[in-house]
Amino acid sequence: MTQRAEHSTVMDRLAIDDLITGYAHAVDDGDWSAYRELFTKDGRADYRSAGGIEGGCEEIAGWLAEMMRHFPVRQHLIVNRRIVLDTRDGAPGDTATVRADYLNPMRLADPAGAVPADHGAVAPNYTCGGRYAFTVHRTPEGWRLAEVVVHEKWRQVVPQGKER
Repeated sequence: MTQRAEHSTVMDRLAIDDLITGYAHAVDDGDWSAYRELFTKDGRADYRSAGGIEGGCEEIAGWLAEMMRHFPVRQHLIVNRRIVLDTRDGAPGDTATVRADYLNPMRLADPAGAVPADHGAVAPNYTCGGRYAFTVHRTPEGWRLAEVVVHEKWRQVVPQGKER
């Protein structure tokens, strides 16, 4: 591999890592416009293993906007990222896969739907963990998500009023 190819590979890996971080921030911040911009035009997501839906980016963004109202406090921690870039004749290609573990502590809204006034001062009472499988494509706008698949492995729900 030439220095030029090695430099390009490093830059691609950094851009892909930034894309995955952008995904976490968009979901946690409820920024559904930014969420949509992370995907290719035909991008899809599959949240079925976590009790959600599977569909195109627009459908998923609408569903997430509704569902995340139940979790006014949320924080995605996406770690152990394994990025595998495809190659063509020894040069970086235009597709990559990312496998990454996640831990997602959240706070359920109270039954009346009220949002805690002190957001961060209350402990999470709903936590889940698992692994993401991302497929990303290089586009004229940069790297974008073509597919997001959630593989939830576990969850813990602490009943309201039982938190420590």
